[in-house]
Amino acid sequence: MNRIIEQSILIDAPVDSVWRAVTEPDQIRRWFADELDLRVDPGYQGTMTFGTDPAAQHHVQVSVEAVDPARSYSYRWSHPAGSIAQAGNSTLVEFILVPEGEGTRLRVTESGLDGTSWPADEKDTFEKDHRHGWATHLGRLAEVVTRGAPAAR
Repeated sequence: MNRIIEQSILIDAPVDSVWRAVTEPDQIRRWFADELDLRVDPGYQGTMTFGTDPAAQHHVQVSVEAVDPARSYSYRWSHPAGSIAQAGNSTLVEFILVPEGEGTRLRVTESGLDGTSWPADEKDTFEKDHRHGWATHLGRLAEVVTRGAPAAR
């Protein structure tokens, strides 16, 4: 099976605005993670936190893989706590930005799920949740970039 999660959205904003929205922590908090420690520098090890209730928060380690300013960047996540993110224990998230007319085509892919040793039912749930999640979050991202206000959660 080839489990690649891919979402694409055309955002009515220039590449530099979309780039800031997907790489700057204060911008990312407006549409994606509730808290984060992230620098878009290859090799940077950070975290993202989802949820505001401390009893229900989900903390995810993030390892930045590659950066091509204003074009693309990628990170690995979903690896076991305390381990080094690599193929086989994590998924790879890639953001690719392409100018399209007056706007920006943003494509997000998440791959590597097949290479993990997770049980099949965990992979199925992860894939379903992340397909829905990326579609939802990219809609919020477009709203933040084009309207300038935080997206409703």
